Amino acid sequence: MSLTLNHYLFASGLLFSIGFAGVLLRRNILTIFMCLELMLNSANLSLVAFSRFNVGPEGLPNYNAQILVFFIITVAAAEVAVGLAIIVALFRARQTTHVEDISTLKF
Repeated sequence: MSLTLNHYLFASGLLFSIGFAGVLLRRNILTIFMCLELMLNSANLSLVAFSRFNVGPEGLPNYNAQILVFFIITVAAAEVAVGLAIIVALFRARQTTHVEDISTLKF
């Protein structure tokens, strides 16, 4: 059985839904952060799938979206570094990682 574009889009949609549900339902800021990354990677999966199945006139796949995915992963790595630094600073100031305990950005 060959994998089609619909299989990849279904997997991407399922991963995005799991990440979205995690952002809405979880209270731990680290779990929310991981769910946001899951949502970002599901978007990357759909970009790679569209890139792979978009065949040009010469019969070769168009890899432009895969190059865009590399830039997205680079920005996501910077986001992780900054996000984790903010989470560590909040934990040091408040001694908690629960969202409901962090009501303001003032220390």
